[in-house]
Amino acid sequence: MASETPKKVEDVEMGDVNDALKPDVAASVVADIKQNLALVEKAVSSLEPRLTLRALRNLSSLRKRLNADILAQAVQEVYPSGQGSQILQAIGKGSEDVSMDVDSSASKEIVAEADVYVQLLTQIHLLDTQQIAAGVAFSTVLVEQLRSLNRRSLDQIAARVYFYYARFFELEGKLTETRTALLAAQRTATLRHDTDIQATVLTLLLRSYLAESAYEQADKLVAKTTFPEHASNNLVARYLYYLGRIRAIQLDYTGAHGHLVGAVRKAPQIPNAAGFLQAAQKLSIVVQLLMGDIPHRALFREPMLEKALIPYLDIVRAVRVGDLNLFEETTKKYAEGFKKDGNYSLIGRLRNNVIKTGIRSMSLSYSRISLRDICLRLHLDSEESAEYIVAKAIRDGVIEATINHEKGYMQSLSSTDVYATLEPMQAFHDRIKFSMQLRNGSVKAMRYPMNADKKDKEEAEKVREREKELASEIENGGLDEDDDDAGADMFE
Repeated sequence: MASETPKKVEDVEMGDVNDALKPDVAASVVADIKQNLALVEKAVSSLEPRLTLRALRNLSSLRKRLNADILAQAVQEVYPSGQGSQILQAIGKGSEDVSMDVDSSASKEIVAEADVYVQLLTQIHLLDTQQIAAGVAFSTVLVEQLRSLNRRSLDQIAARVYFYYARFFELEGKLTETRTALLAAQRTATLRHDTDIQATVLTLLLRSYLAESAYEQADKLVAKTTFPEHASNNLVARYLYYLGRIRAIQLDYTGAHGHLVGAVRKAPQIPNAAGFLQAAQKLSIVVQLLMGDIPHRALFREPMLEKALIPYLDIVRAVRVGDLNLFEETTKKYAEGFKKDGNYSLIGRLRNNVIKTGIRSMSLSYSRISLRDICLRLHLDSEESAEYIVAKAIRDGVIEATINHEKGYMQSLSSTDVYATLEPMQAFHDRIKFSMQLRNGSVKAMRYPMNADKKDKEEAEKVREREKELASEIENGGLDEDDDDAGADMFE
């Protein structure tokens, strides 16, 4: 019993330490929120959108430490008295639930950009705590507030707000209800040349159309809009993925493959993006098979993709050997997974490719084979079906053979030298084209040394301060002729 006493004392002491650490953690998170708000306010006053971008990059670290109590404390310290009640109600912290231990509320009015930033934190908290219904209601009010504000300094923050707005409605199963607001935001962003909102909303609209298999509407949207050239890589990757799916449904497999390769290359190669990379690679594998190509085996060995691509590896094996029975068994075995991925209809198109592969392998193995044997090997319904499929394969250039209709057999022709055709030149051209695209993309994404433009920033800051001084002197009527000449020289 004597040995238990020190242990209990130690437990009590550790409990006291943990209780003492909790206020420190909360104070640290609130301090980080205030620091980000200071960056946003400085970005508004100095017209530097890069400061807003820096504050948004800190969201990932804040997100892991944020909870309702910390958010309520931040609202109490940042907002003037009587404001921020809608945020407290959304997180379940009404005025009677909030502790009054906070020293004092903010005395000055909070700028609109900082207000929307705090509400963006509220959206993230509601999403992480799976309060979907509350998130839908809160996001709807927030989007209406954004539509009433006409401030270009809100563009980067508003783009994130629209993303979580659509995400809440998607989890609620009401993604189509967001189209009116998203289309209005798209029109406004296009008129204002707002890159962030335009790129974000365009990808959200495409996701909404593809969720309902409205491929024709999605294609019309792509045809009548222009994706911003300077959008972030994450948005470009999503846009290219949706574009690749549209082109695959429209039978443009070459174009779809190019878009999907670009999406995989633009996407971040980190564990957090594993879901997107898996979806893009699954669709890319199906498109390659529809093109008549076989994906490289090394793709299925990547740690991030290996487990998710097992059903598609079995499909590739069935298509490669031309075994129709194996293909149908694999399709039936993984039907639910293929439907969940949205690739079931595209995989159904591979049946003809399996048959063509089987016919090609038989034409290389046998100089002459009867249509009945082809029917039995490919498990077709009748010899007439086999005759039709062989004739179509000959017409499409899959095999070089002739059909003897009277005796009912296929006669293979002698193989020709592939280097005497245009196929090597076309393959070489495709590789050069891909290499040039990769080179141009790398040049555009090239990062320059840090602080290389520091002098330019300092000079721009001095010019901006001088402009403010001139503007204040003009308002006060204290600008004389000498100052007017100096101001004119500055802009020459």
